[in-house]
Amino acid sequence: MQSDLPFSQACENNKAPILAVLQQAFASHKNVLEVGSGTGQHAVHFAAALPHLRWQASDQAMYLPGLTERLRRAALPNLPLPLQLDISADALPQQQFDALFSANTLHIMPWPVVEQFFKRLTYLTTPQATLCIYGPFNYNGRFTSDSNRAFDASLKSRDPAMGIRDIAEVTALAGAAGFSLQQDHSMPANNRLLQFRRTAN
Repeated sequence: MQSDLPFSQACENNKAPILAVLQQAFASHKNVLEVGSGTGQHAVHFAAALPHLRWQASDQAMYLPGLTERLRRAALPNLPLPLQLDISADALPQQQFDALFSANTLHIMPWPVVEQFFKRLTYLTTPQATLCIYGPFNYNGRFTSDSNRAFDASLKSRDPAMGIRDIAEVTALAGAAGFSLQQDHSMPANNRLLQFRRTAN
């Protein structure tokens, strides 16, 4: 750990199980956009392990200094410096990507921003693109664990617009954007990794 860089213990804990899914989900892809790269730990780990991919990190302006420095120090040929991207406000990159990844973002975004995220996927991705979203989710409005229930309460105490999202609602938004759920992967610590495929232009 480089103590002068932003650090997330959760990223350290979940990067290996997430990579195990991405190795097959992104096996035939070339260009990945990561939305909400945060500390950059995922970006560095996945780009190093998946050299066939160009991994484009992105995040809001407030997170860019630490994210940029971590990626600069990593100096990986397939990991360019991050883009500034607030999915609800910023202009989108001109390039389209054949894969998109986001971890632990939907429960932090207010619901209207979650809706905007899925609407903008049409412009960010190519036909047949793969979308992988990691995080905690509910089923039929129910928490999958007591720890997730407590986490949801903690989120709502910070901002009532935050909260763990229901898989059915997320899948409906994805479907409206032309993505169908291919696999719902069980992950450690009561998390899921939802793997979608773009099936409509």
